[in-house]
Amino acid sequence: MTTICACALTSKMWLYVGKALGRLNRRHCGLISKGCLRQLHNNELTDSCYDGMYPGHIHTTPIQKALLAVGSGVAALQNPYRHDMVAVLGETTGHLALMNLRDRMRNDPEGYTVLTERPRIRLSTLDLNRMASLPDGSFGREYLRFLEDNHVTPDSRADVKFVDHEELAYVMQRYREVHDLLHTLLGMPTNMLGEVAVKWFEAAQTGLPMCALGAVLGPLRLSSSRLQSLFTSLGPWALQNGRRSRCILSIFYERRWEQNLEDLRQELNIEPPPPVILGETNKRTVKE
Repeated sequence: MTTICACALTSKMWLYVGKALGRLNRRHCGLISKGCLRQLHNNELTDSCYDGMYPGHIHTTPIQKALLAVGSGVAALQNPYRHDMVAVLGETTGHLALMNLRDRMRNDPEGYTVLTERPRIRLSTLDLNRMASLPDGSFGREYLRFLEDNHVTPDSRADVKFVDHEELAYVMQRYREVHDLLHTLLGMPTNMLGEVAVKWFEAAQTGLPMCALGAVLGPLRLSSSRLQSLFTSLGPWALQNGRRSRCILSIFYERRWEQNLEDLRQELNIEPPPPVILGETNKRTVKE
């Protein structure tokens, strides 16, 4: 009884805070977001600044990175479906976490191969006909089913621009492109509750500030019933599995399509999701 009451109070608190932040965002977000976009389109921040570090790289000073981080963070808080702002926030705040992820990949034989060969997950690199012919329950078939059911495409993932290190830029790109694969591994839909659960897992797994921010602020957009599901079941499951599972970037997924999904989960030390009613899948997807 005490647990239920505490959960109810917590849910009410998050709903109250969410409404308050919503009023604050409507007042200030326009100004800050416009400032962020001005930085993105400033003459100093165009593709003409490409310095050869990697295609599309845009050099930014620490001050410019700070402005981009603040502006994109506020814009993403107001509208988490602004995947361009979410992407900028991740690139401008994640340097230390990316170094740690890169080191974990280097120390894993399969992860080292991924770093060396630099595979990309794009429609141009996927054999959709072959994946469709795989048996139900295989990783490749279930990933394709996820893409079809949610009307999403791996090509929607933006290219990295603001990471000032070629290898770390690939680590960020790889993280971004395996996001939908992680939905498949975790069995999470693309509605807000499913996205928040994935962000809790990613925050514990990667240490990226953008993931932590999404994990903290995402619940503000949930109803009280879904908050209860998050705090009592999905959240603890996501955090526990994110902390203990193998590095999700160290898997050469392109060579695992035929593998049974449950077998892959066991190999990565990921437990199946708890039996929580997640509701219908939202066709809009929060991008990173």
